[in-house]
Amino acid sequence: MRKALSRIVIITASAAAVIPFLWLAATSVKGAEELFVYPPTFIPRTFQWENYTGVWNAIPFGLYLVNSLTVALLSVVFNLLLSSLAGFALARYRFRYRGLLFGAVLFSMMVPKEMLVIPLFTSVLRLHLADSLLGVVLPFAVEGMGIFLMRQAFLALPRDVEEAAVMDGAAPLRLWWSVMLPMVRPSLAALAIFTFIGSWGDFLWPMVVLKSQEHYTVQVGLSMMLGTFVDNYRYVAAGSLLALLPVALLFILMQRHFERGLLSGSGK
Repeated sequence: MRKALSRIVIITASAAAVIPFLWLAATSVKGAEELFVYPPTFIPRTFQWENYTGVWNAIPFGLYLVNSLTVALLSVVFNLLLSSLAGFALARYRFRYRGLLFGAVLFSMMVPKEMLVIPLFTSVLRLHLADSLLGVVLPFAVEGMGIFLMRQAFLALPRDVEEAAVMDGAAPLRLWWSVMLPMVRPSLAALAIFTFIGSWGDFLWPMVVLKSQEHYTVQVGLSMMLGTFVDNYRYVAAGSLLALLPVALLFILMQRHFERGLLSGSGK
């Protein structure tokens, strides 16, 4: 009985996750006349594959992809470097107020991102970074989850390796870069995937910061197709599926490292 109930729960949860995606895929190949018919049709009567070329030509979709890729890659680089530095210090060194700092990191993970929009936007304005890709990247160049993940990964490493490197004369930065980082590559891969997906799919913060069309990310650019006078849902659906391809490709290529990274440090 318990096994049957668990299967029902798994199937229900899977359906709740998959059905909206399938509906999005069906919408992306529907004609304009099928979008609002009643009762709604799940399988299109005619497949309009030209919706994909239509959204590419209707907006500068290629430029938006480049902007999103730039923001995502910069976010990954900054988060990997800064989170690993902070996590290394919190895990391998004892200093005053270390526990307090780690508590602040944990607390930052509980603060909704929406609460930070106004103070962060004020800071971006003062730094003259509004309407720029750096203005999107820098406020979230390091986050609590990344520091926590890297701290746990460094805690799981044996002390013998660190002590041997110190005896050989390795300075703290050399110890972090040459010795410790290669040993936590699975955790770095997991953090890279989390950061890339979060940055790629972010809509609220880029919408607040970016004002010029040449700086729009994919999500902001697609939202411009849903306005007061024009609601082209089939193009938005097609564009959303195209925007999913880089994320899906990244996850497929790094899935093995992602799973290992989530499990590393679990014993601490």
